[in-house]
Amino acid sequence: MSVKSLRQTVQGLLPSLTPVRFVAEDGTPVARQPAEYAEPPLEALQEAYRRMVLGRRFDTQATALTKQGRLAVYPSSRGQEACQIGAVLALRPDDWLFPTYRDSVALVTRDIDPVEVLTLLRGDWHCGYDPAATRVAPQCTPLATQVLHATGMAASLRRDGTDGVAMALVGDGATSEGDFHEALNFAAVLRAPVVFFVQNNKYAISVPLARQTAAPALAYKGIGYGVRSEQVDGNDLVAVLAVLTAAVEHARAGGGPVLVEAHTYRMDAHTNADDATRYREDDEVDQWRAADPVDRLEAYLRSRGALTDEEAAALREEGEELAARVRAGMNADSPLDPMKLFDHVYAEPTPQLLEQRAQLAAELAAVDAAPHDQED
Repeated sequence: MSVKSLRQTVQGLLPSLTPVRFVAEDGTPVARQPAEYAEPPLEALQEAYRRMVLGRRFDTQATALTKQGRLAVYPSSRGQEACQIGAVLALRPDDWLFPTYRDSVALVTRDIDPVEVLTLLRGDWHCGYDPAATRVAPQCTPLATQVLHATGMAASLRRDGTDGVAMALVGDGATSEGDFHEALNFAAVLRAPVVFFVQNNKYAISVPLARQTAAPALAYKGIGYGVRSEQVDGNDLVAVLAVLTAAVEHARAGGGPVLVEAHTYRMDAHTNADDATRYREDDEVDQWRAADPVDRLEAYLRSRGALTDEEAAALREEGEELAARVRAGMNADSPLDPMKLFDHVYAEPTPQLLEQRAQLAAELAAVDAAPHDQED
C-alpha cells in the first residue's frame, strides 16, 4: 500500500475531532452544521420526541417501583434517552439489538411489553421477552460479553445472505474489558455488519473516565483494529439519529463494522443501591441537567413549528397511560411453578437434571396428596 493510500485509509477510520452535533443545548441549530451527515426528516424527529417522552416516563415509573420494593434493582437511563431511542430508530425491525442492563428504554422503544422488560429486574425470569421474535438479545449484566455475541450474529447474517445488521449497546466501562477488544478485532477481520454504540456516560459505576483510559476519546479505540469510528453529542437526538443511521447503512452495504461513541451523562445513580454523591459533585450534575436531551429536542421542534402545547400535553398524557399500565402489570402476582426451574437450563436435559426434576415432581405430588388440617 502506498503512503497516499495508507493516509486515505487512516483518514477514513478517524472520528471527527469534536463530537458531531446539530442542535445546541438551548434547542437552536449549531452555527456549523455537519456536512457529512444528513439531518433526519422532521417526521422522524417528531416520533423520536414522542418516544423520548414515553421513555422518560417509563424510567421514572420504574425508579418509583424500585423504591416501593416492587423491583429488586433498576439502573436508570435518565439523561441517555437520545442514545437509546436514536439507536432503536436507526434499525429496521429485522435487525438485531444487543442491549445492556441499562437499556430498558431502548427495549420499550423496540415495542417490547414494558412489564416483560422489567421481568428480569423483578427477579422472575432471566429474560421476560422472546429474543427470537423481537430480535433483541437478553439484557446483559456482565460488561461487554454481548459485544462478541453481536459480532457473531452479524457475521451469521452476512453468511446467510441477508442484509441484516446487529447493534451492540455498551457503556464506557465495557470498553475496558477484553471482550470488547476481541469483538472489534473479529468484526473487522470478518467485515461483519455490526455497529458498536458506546454510551459514554462518564462513569463506570464510580470510576470516572479519566481513570479508565488515556485516549482522547473512546471512538479512537476502533482505529487500531481497522474499524471506522465516530463520536457524537449523545444528548442531541438529531445528531445521534443522523450518525447511527449512517453507521447502520455503512454496515448494511458491506462496508464493515462501525464504532460510535456518544458523549452523554447518567443523571441518576448507577442503580438504587448506589450513592452517586460519593464520587461526583452536584455542580457537575447541574451542568449536564442543562443539556437534557428531552428538553433540547422539544425546544428544537417548537422552533421549527413541529410541536404545539396541545401536542406536548397529549404526549404527556400518553406517558401517564403507559405508567399506569406498568403499575397494573407489576401489581399482578407472577404465577409460580417450581417445575420451571428446569426449563431453559440445557437444550437437551442431562440425566442428572432429569433425575432432579423427577424428584421435585414426586415431592410436590406428595405434598398435594397429604391431608391438610382444616379450620373449624
